[in-house]
Amino acid sequence: YSLNMTNYLCKPEDNIYNIDFTRFKIRDLETGTVLFEIAKPPNSGPVESEEESGDVDTSAGRFVRYQFTPAFLKLRTVGATVEFTVGDRPINSFRMIERHYFQGRLLKNFDFDFGFCIPNSCNTCEHIYEFPQLPEDLIRQMVEHPYETRSDSFYFVDNKLIMHNKADYAYNGGL
Repeated sequence: YSLNMTNYLCKPEDNIYNIDFTRFKIRDLETGTVLFEIAKPPNSGPVESEEESGDVDTSAGRFVRYQFTPAFLKLRTVGATVEFTVGDRPINSFRMIERHYFQGRLLKNFDFDFGFCIPNSCNTCEHIYEFPQLPEDLIRQMVEHPYETRSDSFYFVDNKLIMHNKADYAYNGGL
């Protein structure tokens, strides 16, 4: 599991619908506490690469690294609010499948349907994640091995893969 392009199942150019994620927030639904929030600055386009380097990072924007406290692993239900814009083509069936792993072992598979998105729109959607209740020994291992918990997010339009993003997670924050 490295961050090179060969591990992505599609290319950035496959996103022919120009879907751009502009805001993301995670909150504990039991307390309402916001656990994580990030937003793109308004009117920020794609990051331009420096011409001298000749190196274009094709995974830029496709990988996120999170750090949470161990308490995150004991949460039962979180809401993940995502805001995204759509280009000038209508999207009939927008769907995300997300898989979370620890050291290669599947922890949970999530499947969310965004539905129809009108062209040139800004959309907000909150997905509810019911977390699996993990055994204490697994939680301890996940805290002791930062960034060995990973996820793949696959985005489909009309059942065709158009985006593949990755993330990794550490649960040792505050220790």
